[in-house]
Amino acid sequence: MTISGTLPLMGVSEAKELMNVALGAAKADLAVVNARLMNVYTGELLEKQTVTVKGKWIASVGGDSNGAIGAGTTVIDAGGKTLIPGLIDGHIHLSPLFNVSEFLKYAIKGGTTAMVSETLEYFPMGGYEGVLDFLASYHNQPVKIFATAPSMVSISNACRGISLETLRKLLERDDIIGLGESYWQALIQNPDSLLPLYEETLRSGKTVEGHSAGASGKKLMAYVAAGVSSCHEPIAAGEVLERLRLGINVMIREGSIRRDLEAIATIKDSGAQLRRLTVVSDGIDPEDLLKKGYMEFVVQKAIDCGFDPVTAVQMATINVAEHFSLSGLIGGIAPGRYADMLIIPDERTIRPNYVISNGCIVAKDGEILVPPRQHTFAQRSLNSVHLPSPMTDADFRITASGGTSSVRVRIIDQVTELVTAELLTDVPASGGEIKADSEKDLIKVAAIDRTHNPGKRFVGLIRGFRMRSGAIASSAAWDTSDIIVVGANDADMAAAVNRIRELQGGTVVCEGGKILVEIPMPVLGLISDLPMETLAEKMKEVRTAAARLGVPFANPFLTLITLTGSAIPYLRICEEGLVNLKDGKTVGLFVD
Repeated sequence: MTISGTLPLMGVSEAKELMNVALGAAKADLAVVNARLMNVYTGELLEKQTVTVKGKWIASVGGDSNGAIGAGTTVIDAGGKTLIPGLIDGHIHLSPLFNVSEFLKYAIKGGTTAMVSETLEYFPMGGYEGVLDFLASYHNQPVKIFATAPSMVSISNACRGISLETLRKLLERDDIIGLGESYWQALIQNPDSLLPLYEETLRSGKTVEGHSAGASGKKLMAYVAAGVSSCHEPIAAGEVLERLRLGINVMIREGSIRRDLEAIATIKDSGAQLRRLTVVSDGIDPEDLLKKGYMEFVVQKAIDCGFDPVTAVQMATINVAEHFSLSGLIGGIAPGRYADMLIIPDERTIRPNYVISNGCIVAKDGEILVPPRQHTFAQRSLNSVHLPSPMTDADFRITASGGTSSVRVRIIDQVTELVTAELLTDVPASGGEIKADSEKDLIKVAAIDRTHNPGKRFVGLIRGFRMRSGAIASSAAWDTSDIIVVGANDADMAAAVNRIRELQGGTVVCEGGKILVEIPMPVLGLISDLPMETLAEKMKEVRTAAARLGVPFANPFLTLITLTGSAIPYLRICEEGLVNLKDGKTVGLFVD
């Protein structure tokens, strides 16, 4: 079911009250007066405007209040400052790492009043009930959090796919507004598994969210032909324009995983219409959230990159709402919409003096006034690491059969912080065993299932981590139910994984049997219950400890957990083996 307007939410009685306020026959609960209103529908900036609010809803917008302001009305005099709609993030991963209630303390005061979160992280460990637990944590918050159902593209057979029955149950929910990103390679390689999910989603009146990194020409067109309507992967203006011309809603990323806005900003000079262009975060880490802010930073950067201020605000409001068929609820300042509004100094300065959400003043001058609701997660979500017994260094031993002095293997070659390639090479086999060789930048990597086949593992080799000693492990491995660990020492790999087992989820750096730093992540092995400032400090400690071991990456946590991902090229690992995303085939360590 899709709710395209607020009347079904407010009901007839409340709608009549709203109409009476608009007519001046009843008094508003809240009114913003003397505002310079940015009308995102027409692109106009309108002077000396008044907006009246009854309950959660906007009643009237115009040059006067029509007599709707009374003694009981809370009046905010904008003093000529600019009034814009509340900001919307149309694509965020609210995991791994922080609890949503902790995140909202910072998101709200910056002016974000709605967001659309993926749920694909929760499904591999928690299934349908796990997703419901997280959706419950989004409810009754000061702002609105929508979500997409997981399409569950995974390199692991144990985690791949979602049943039509489960998808239908999720799509029946008003807070599920689409099918989450499903990678184009998976659709092209196996359309029979994904097309029924697309069909079910589109029949429900909801969107199919895309992920077309690396696709172009006929492959991109085949992907779009299947019903995909968005993509957040373009990294250059030319890629954006190609997708816009095919009817795709393009989401420009400006978050902690990638920052593409500056490179794409030249699209503003192309002459193309930009109403199908949005800005999103795709996820943000604690340090960036604390230092830079959230969607207010993204919109401000768009303005600083040369986008017209109205266009920049549209990309984080009405454009997003229209894509998800939510423009009857959010995205603009008009009668019958949720009263989600920001008062900012002027149209070029995205720094809210007031944040209004659901008709309530939730933040003022950077201070939050309505704290987020704390959610108590189900015990099942707090018990997701099911390794049957502690691991030993022998569990990470790689045995080479045949008694040869060297064997040919395929290695994950870490080309950049996120991108990998397949490297075929000969390595020595001493005493029938292949060992890590940090001098040659060759260490071990293992993926261990913690949910579906607990303890099942695959141990491989990786180059490019430059790790001289120790191990790093995390239970937040992308698209799987695995613990992912890299290490120059088998005993340290075992120690790091065993500590995650004790914590029931987390990220651990270990050297010489000693835990250097750990971040407990007890909720499905993905979410920490630490305060945001503490998490930011812990992430710094992870970087420092990893650098001490030789790891050169700016965000070793992200590099580690993407090793199991199904979308970033090319060679990945899961508990079943190595997977080359070019053909989707699972292969072993040894080359025949």
